Amino acid sequence: MQEASTTTFNVYEIRKQFPVLDQSVNGKPLIYFDNAATSQKPSSVIDSLKGYYEGYNANIHRGIHTLAEKATQAYEETRKAIAEMINAAEEEEIIFTRGTTEGINLVAQSYGRSFLQKGDEILISGMEHHSNIVPWQLVAEQTGAVLKVINVLDDGSLDLDDFEQKLSEKTKIVSIVYVSNTLGTINPIKLLIEKAQTVGAVVLIDGAQANPHLHVDVQELKADFLAFSSHKMYGPTGVGVLYGKRKWLEKMPPYQGGGEMISDVSFDKTTFNEIPHKFEAGTPNIADVIGLHAAVEFIHEVGIKNISAHEDELLNYGTSLLSDLEGFEPIGTAEKKASVISFNIKDVHPFDLGVMLDAKGIAIRTGHHCTQPLMDRFNVEGTARASFAVYNTLEEVSSFVDALKSIVSKLRG
Repeated sequence: MQEASTTTFNVYEIRKQFPVLDQSVNGKPLIYFDNAATSQKPSSVIDSLKGYYEGYNANIHRGIHTLAEKATQAYEETRKAIAEMINAAEEEEIIFTRGTTEGINLVAQSYGRSFLQKGDEILISGMEHHSNIVPWQLVAEQTGAVLKVINVLDDGSLDLDDFEQKLSEKTKIVSIVYVSNTLGTINPIKLLIEKAQTVGAVVLIDGAQANPHLHVDVQELKADFLAFSSHKMYGPTGVGVLYGKRKWLEKMPPYQGGGEMISDVSFDKTTFNEIPHKFEAGTPNIADVIGLHAAVEFIHEVGIKNISAHEDELLNYGTSLLSDLEGFEPIGTAEKKASVISFNIKDVHPFDLGVMLDAKGIAIRTGHHCTQPLMDRFNVEGTARASFAVYNTLEEVSSFVDALKSIVSKLRG
């Protein structure tokens, strides 16, 4: 798929494709800055779901009738589109899951339990989402492996010296976030993969926040695994993708048992299907996988470079305006960031900010953002987080900062 040229980008035309943005909340025009949690959906995605249910709702891979064949084709076309998007070597390396969380759990339980032994080490970072912490804690308990954590520096960047010190021949798995959902930090993932693989470790990338904002090429990165979610990249909820190199997927046992993941079943023995079907037990989320294809096409039409450039402009503008706000305390100031501003206001609870902004029609996220250990690292209970997407505007950023100033002034009396 050819990307759009930079001259075709028009945020106001793009906004027209997102019906949910055309509404008022609490009597104010909606400003949606909670995109790191989930992005809104263009009409093309919504229409694709409607088209499936109205036109060719059927189960896939098993039926020979017309509707089943049409549904199967649409489902597999999404697999092909995803493979092209991330430059996988082959479509069979693409597995559909329920989201990033299930993808990480699949690798932890299937690869981890199969190959980890007592005393082996798993290396993650201090900025991980709970979804990239808890599965490794579980598999460490199950196998006797040891979980180690890379430190985070005061600016929210990864401590690369600490990474190199903790990386050793004992390290068998490195599972690390590409872009932090809380800090916006973009980790030097290619460098981390290269160093990890020199000691024989396999690397899983949590791409939940990277794939909506950056061009991710798994062959260029030489990634072993990549997990990401549809709903953060303008697609439906309940769908994710796990990419894995064929050499690993073929060695890994099934994650779940059931229909479709089998080749032959008897009461004496079951033989398993080829990849990727070995890991897709039961009836999948057919409609939303098809909807994901429409989201991929939307990203290609706009152009990931255009998306990144626009979001960088929003990030830089918002950071500049907020820096003039009295008591503004940014959490995460790394040099390389994606479209997230995580912050506190001195003597103001982030929950109060969230409630009062919502009264003005502005949606942000407050709390620990499923990164409690990271909050402990910065000695805060939580933060306010504004996160941007392709359909947000500079005017919205200005309105957000003006609203914040008004709220802070009111709270301080």
